Amino acid sequence: EYLVNDLLTLSAIESKGETLQLEKIPLTSVINPVLHLFKDRLENKHVRLNLNIPEGLPDISLDRIKMEQVILNLLDNAIKFTPSGGNISVQASLEHDFLRIDVKDTGIGIEPKHLPHLFERFYRVDKGRSRELGGTGLGLSIVKHILQMHDGRVAVESDVGQGSIFSLFIPIT
Repeated sequence: EYLVNDLLTLSAIESKGETLQLEKIPLTSVINPVLHLFKDRLENKHVRLNLNIPEGLPDISLDRIKMEQVILNLLDNAIKFTPSGGNISVQASLEHDFLRIDVKDTGIGIEPKHLPHLFERFYRVDKGRSRELGGTGLGLSIVKHILQMHDGRVAVESDVGQGSIFSLFIPIT
């Protein structure tokens, strides 16, 4: 079911038939509903989540539903790949003409050879493990495409055994 939904989402985005329903909103109105969805999963896995969204960030023009999906995909991965007792943080800052959102975890990390391919459709770092954890291999591809629709971009840094940081850059218009 997830695979079909992810394929339909990606197909719609890539076909350029998908349009953005832009509204100027505070970032917290996108992040808070998604965090709420993961509350039980975080507690059950004993993973701590730190949210750092400074006061005074400008409202940003974006498609709420699509951006919620971006945050959902990144948090889902962070929780999947962070062992019990680990930490995840979501923080936002202004960087030049962009709103930067970092989703950082203390998870298993990703080997450097995989980083250039992470945002390709169906790419999985650990095929057996991601299938076992319910991944479709499309989440990060969807993240990349939604950010491109917003004239933004996504970047990743990772150290094996230390964790990963996924950074979103959304233009402030």
